Amino acid sequence: MNRNLWLLALCQGLFLTNNVTFIAINGLVGLALAPYGWMATLPVMGYVVGGALATPLVARTQSRFGRRISFQIGLAVAVVSALLGAWAVAEKQFWWLVSATVVAGYYSANGQLYRFAAAELALPAFREKAVSLVLAGGLIGAVAGPNLAARTRTLLEVPFAGAYVVLAGVALLAMVLMALVQFPPHQAPTAHTVRGRPLWDIARQPAFMVAAVSAALGYGVMNLLMAATPLAMQQCGLGFDDAAFVLEWHVIGMFAPGFFTGHLIKRFGTLTIMGVGVLLNLLCIGVALSGVELHQFTIALFLLGVGWNFLFTGSTTLSLAAYRPEEKDRAQAAINFAVFAVMALSSLASGALVVTSGWTWLNLGSLPLVLLTGVALVWLALHQRRHKA
Repeated sequence: MNRNLWLLALCQGLFLTNNVTFIAINGLVGLALAPYGWMATLPVMGYVVGGALATPLVARTQSRFGRRISFQIGLAVAVVSALLGAWAVAEKQFWWLVSATVVAGYYSANGQLYRFAAAELALPAFREKAVSLVLAGGLIGAVAGPNLAARTRTLLEVPFAGAYVVLAGVALLAMVLMALVQFPPHQAPTAHTVRGRPLWDIARQPAFMVAAVSAALGYGVMNLLMAATPLAMQQCGLGFDDAAFVLEWHVIGMFAPGFFTGHLIKRFGTLTIMGVGVLLNLLCIGVALSGVELHQFTIALFLLGVGWNFLFTGSTTLSLAAYRPEEKDRAQAAINFAVFAVMALSSLASGALVVTSGWTWLNLGSLPLVLLTGVALVWLALHQRRHKA
């Protein structure tokens, strides 16, 4: 870990502080302000829809201005959107709150590229470890996010308005840290720049397809269950502090393995570790279906977090070999667009299912997505074995 990777890991942690706080409060605030109960997670969905819509724009700004300027633009948007969210909550404006989270999606689209930037700050032999260790910076969000949500809930007269104001301060701190990161020199594209293969040629490679599918479905299942957890726990008579505790352990599960996931991938192979991620997701669903006590929510969400880490770190590593340096912006944008598109659907589905059908059916509904991910990994493993033979 060089200085630049440490700084980027801190920025990743502050990015996850924003995300975890959003997850902890947006569904509950949405439930309080929404015209209908099934709309409760629309502010959560707005965040990922905004990320999907911003992905092509972020790809262009990354290509034109480079990593640092594009990341700083994303952080500036985070400040503005957080302040807009605070105003919307204070004025009880549900649709303005949804709009604020859509705008915040631009920050999310930038933050999702931190893991790819990490690979560019390390030697080729250490790319897996760099990606894994920068993702481990999300542990900051695991601790700070739930505690920030709990401690700022009554900071202002209107519940949770203070949390959005504090998130603006978190983004300002990240801007300072990002300014200190020394990224590789950037050359803006010209008429003579080698642009590489069309996106279709990149995307139809088996490794790229499975990387995109695994990242999208892994994130989708994680988001489906995580976004609904505060609502489900409230329905089961558990308090907000309990929900914050569960989310804290969930995000620890998401990012604590980052300190060793890269080592595991180097030793056992990318597909093996991703397969373990699928098995952990299945185990999570089994625990969630066994009951609705606090310890069952905690164990299930922790397993979900570790499973996500193995799938997401593995899919990122798998994708790195599927595109050339001059193709990175379009390739990374395609993967992130797939992630955001599935997350948008899962965000809407999580609120609708947990309010109308309950926690049990929500978990059962996630099973096909987990199994499809497993099928994709088996298909790629067989494809690679045939070509080696």
